[in-house]
Amino acid sequence: MTAIHPVILCGGSGTRLWPRSRPARPKPFLDLLGGRTLFQRSLDRVGDLARFAPPLIVAGAAHVDAIEEQATMDGGARLLVEPAARNTAPAIALAAHSLAPEDIMLVCPSDHHIANEAAFLVGVERAARLAREDWLVAFGIAPTEPATGYGYIRIGEALDDGHRVARFVEKPDLATAQAFLASGDHVWNGGIFCMRAGAYLEELARHRPAMAASVGEAMADGENAGWQWRPKAAPFAAIAGESIDYAVMENTDRAAVVSANMGWSDIGSWDAVLAARTRDAEGNSTTGRAELVDCRNVLVESDGPRVSAIGLEDVVIVVDGDEVLVTTRAGAQAVGKLPGATGK
Repeated sequence: MTAIHPVILCGGSGTRLWPRSRPARPKPFLDLLGGRTLFQRSLDRVGDLARFAPPLIVAGAAHVDAIEEQATMDGGARLLVEPAARNTAPAIALAAHSLAPEDIMLVCPSDHHIANEAAFLVGVERAARLAREDWLVAFGIAPTEPATGYGYIRIGEALDDGHRVARFVEKPDLATAQAFLASGDHVWNGGIFCMRAGAYLEELARHRPAMAASVGEAMADGENAGWQWRPKAAPFAAIAGESIDYAVMENTDRAAVVSANMGWSDIGSWDAVLAARTRDAEGNSTTGRAELVDCRNVLVESDGPRVSAIGLEDVVIVVDGDEVLVTTRAGAQAVGKLPGATGK
């Protein structure tokens, strides 16, 4: 069977994981779970050359050094350097232009965690079969709680390997999320997509013709630099940024969803980091010098100073250079709004 082409998207600033995550070294390039960075783990998941072609990485110029430091480039991987950050719809279009129209793309964020890789690979095969029939496939994650920080997908009629998408739903309020969980017919939108390259470009041209034309112009006038391809800056910078969800998936009549129970997390907060880690009997996890007494569900990250804590519960403490963060787990979603995280 034809190899699937992984497209690894390296975007976003990861402000909710401040102070470890900074503009120069954002979330994908950090070792948050032990041993490998999230970016490296994303490459590892698609490393089986019997199933996958060498990856196509899409990233901004600011992260080229980190990618070259962490990726193995002698295996045929390629890097598309975005001239400007314009969200996922044009980034994926850059990748689609780099492939043959019949190639199947597997679009993966570089900063997610997947605990059950076997289930992920089963989902990939199901999604690829649908993509070969010209469905544009989203990965749905069975919700484990009424989360308000994720978009949802309502599942429609059954297909051979998944379902039609009945509708995409914005991040809901708590009452709506609770109703979605109770209904059993909504899944989280995992931000992973599978589609034929040509089908994606056709749908983009249908629903966002100006964006499609600008991406095509940027790719046609780009230049090769070793394993890198650099699209022309001016036409790409003129694009109004938009996500694949808004630009294509919510507009196409060929949207499908494959549900996969694969232990997925977007590692979108320090609370999510703690949930994804191996913890001690009291639910604590520490990195660096830390001493915890009578603590439960506490996360400590320190790159130097010893952190000593007594009697804490559901608290996050992060020391990075000259910055210190202390928050409850419940407050972790708001970290990205702090002045330090926003650079103010």
